[in-house]
Amino acid sequence: MANILLVDPDDVAQLAMRGILQRGRHRLAVVSNGDEAWDFIHRVVKVDVVFSELKIGGNGLALAQRLKQDPFRKLLPFVFYTAHGDRDAVKRALDLRVQNFLIKPYHDDVIYAEIAKGTSNPWRARHFEEERSFCKLMGFEPAELHRMLEDLRAALTAQTAPLAASAGIEADKAVNEQLVTLSAQAEAAGAWGVVECLSSLGELVVQRRWPDFLERLPSLEFADHLIFRHLYPMPEPEEFLTSTEVDVEHTAAARAMWFNAPAENRCPVFTIPQLHTALDALAGCPVIDSAAAAFQMSATGDPTCISPLMDMVDRDPGLATQMLIAANHVRRQQEDSSQVVDDPRLAVGLLGELKLSSQARGLVTVPEHQMDVSPQFNWPQYWMFQNGVSRLARNTCRYMEFHDLESAAGTAGLLHDLGKLLLLRLHPMGFQAVLEYARLEKVPVREAEKKFLGCTTNELAVHFAEKVGLPRSYINVMRWIDTPAQATDDIELVCVVSLSRDFCRHNHLGHGGDAPLQHLSSIEESEEWRVLREHVFPSFNLRKYELQAHSDCHDAKLELRGRARQAAVA
Repeated sequence: MANILLVDPDDVAQLAMRGILQRGRHRLAVVSNGDEAWDFIHRVVKVDVVFSELKIGGNGLALAQRLKQDPFRKLLPFVFYTAHGDRDAVKRALDLRVQNFLIKPYHDDVIYAEIAKGTSNPWRARHFEEERSFCKLMGFEPAELHRMLEDLRAALTAQTAPLAASAGIEADKAVNEQLVTLSAQAEAAGAWGVVECLSSLGELVVQRRWPDFLERLPSLEFADHLIFRHLYPMPEPEEFLTSTEVDVEHTAAARAMWFNAPAENRCPVFTIPQLHTALDALAGCPVIDSAAAAFQMSATGDPTCISPLMDMVDRDPGLATQMLIAANHVRRQQEDSSQVVDDPRLAVGLLGELKLSSQARGLVTVPEHQMDVSPQFNWPQYWMFQNGVSRLARNTCRYMEFHDLESAAGTAGLLHDLGKLLLLRLHPMGFQAVLEYARLEKVPVREAEKKFLGCTTNELAVHFAEKVGLPRSYINVMRWIDTPAQATDDIELVCVVSLSRDFCRHNHLGHGGDAPLQHLSSIEESEEWRVLREHVFPSFNLRKYELQAHSDCHDAKLELRGRARQAAVA
């Protein structure tokens, strides 16, 4: 089975080629012109053969010439097809050393023969040493060679920006040193295509053709894609899948990428800058689809919708966050940023019926089933935990007479673990892999997050919250929730939420990802209490508070469990 790229704007030609390839069990992707073809091949390395109409975009020869001048893509099998060939065009095509030049109409046997010819010695593999013989010659284990190639990928990515910066000031020596270092690394890993690419860049430096050097520099990004496909030939690129295959293949590939990462020494799976870039691209805070649907049904644009929406937002971390984002955005547009909106219920009131209806239509959603991680963790359990922490944080402020913190504590408790929703939206299989790894290895979830992501989801939440302008007090809770005594701002609020979280874990009030606390240490010895005791009245009865907190958790569990079941049915 081969992946074929057809470059032809004609609908009839596309249908004819698709039928032939389906009969031969091959895959097809279609673009209309040479520029689209170049971009496609750069993005989707796993193209096996290109079939192109001669006259696409005025001249298909220009595409063939561009490919043949590239150190990597010059090996890509290229076949011309045209309805009206002429001797001069045939000669020019053959001078470019394309695989063949054929006359329409298409014929099954001829198409299959060209595919067989183009895939007998795959062009991507020809850029690398054959693994078995190279390992035997060099005394490597295959795993060591794979690691060397992964290191080469990382080096190519890391050096692209420094090379561009050095080229921008025409620093010959610095550029040459970087190219020589990369070339030695590529040669040691048997990546000869990369060596040739770096050599061609070096020639441009010698000739001081800096504009051409900068134009060719993106070939290092292509080299990264090429090495990745060499190491991980499966699964098929999404562009070559049928619509019914996309979901299955995408899920299987993502699961393998994340769940196999520790055994294959590929952790962290993404860099922190890559995760930040993905967060910056989000159009809003993720909301579980069932919660979003309920919100959309209630946001009718009628004044009577406000009250039920307030109740709904006050109990859902995703909706609460999005309403705070939207309300503060409106305030900034009105140049009224003197006071940040920090109450989700108030945010609903400020937005009004029409803006709420608009917000409902634009919610960023996550399928509820993606949060199912057996045997215990799922959306209702997560929802119960967040609401339990919220409720207990409010009550704790009331008992300790921190009345000015009571409202903020409830919202901070609801939002304290927002990072999990963000990871679920960006990488659902990554979310599941983290929780499964933490369960099997019996380590805290934050340790599993650091292994897979290089940071915690709380740190991701802090980055997102700062970008979208959430209230500073909530950002501080996210930042310091795991180390409350180290908080430099809003330390009382941080400690209240952290203590409430421990009570909920001990009482099995929902599930936050970590295993329940079987034995809750004496509150008097906790780092949270060492902070809070300096701020309560001398008459505060710690033992009475502890008993009341356990009782509150029991009551909340009964009430929230019923609401969670109602939400699941809805």
